[in-house]
Amino acid sequence: MESSAEDIQAIYEKFTAPRPVMVVISGPSGVGKDATLKRMKELGYPFYFVVTATTRPRRPDEVDGVDYHFVSMAEFADMIDRDELLEYAIVYGDYKGIPKRHVREALASGRDVIMRLDVQGAATVRSLIPQVVTIFLMPESEEELVERLQRRKTEPPEKLKMRIATARKEILRVTEFDYVVVNREGRLDETVEQVVAIIQAEKHRVDWEPIQL
Repeated sequence: MESSAEDIQAIYEKFTAPRPVMVVISGPSGVGKDATLKRMKELGYPFYFVVTATTRPRRPDEVDGVDYHFVSMAEFADMIDRDELLEYAIVYGDYKGIPKRHVREALASGRDVIMRLDVQGAATVRSLIPQVVTIFLMPESEEELVERLQRRKTEPPEKLKMRIATARKEILRVTEFDYVVVNREGRLDETVEQVVAIIQAEKHRVDWEPIQL
């Protein structure tokens, strides 16, 4: 069967138009999700980095609207009632969720969307959006992960113990993800390069499909 000029033109249009992807970067607490995203921003990658809304208290080194949207429990409840969240969950006793509006706007403009989620949140988004690309960051060893969590010194001993136990459980869920990147101590740029390479490859898939929210 011969191809018409219209068929050929449709192929060119399909593969030369913007092809934004939605990417979830996940992994256990302390693995370096925040550090990876911060380094990507510093290097000037033109992604839209989703800012998660949370009810947990702001840490001294965090900036509202940059690290998280810090909101009260009442404000978070209003966002749920108005269906403004793509997903939300309780994480270590606090609520976290992804506002929909900014994600839609970024995808519509052709920008790739990057979001940082815990393993539970990643599973929820994957069930809602089949086209999402999921990347699991993991440490080089369990000893290294425990040391990173202890080094943060942001929580009392009993809460730290819970984070370590949860992290061990989360590591076991790595096979639920599309890709895994080992975030080795002192080699953050290498981690970023691998994440960006995954994103670029996904944008060039023949079976790429637009995301509908």
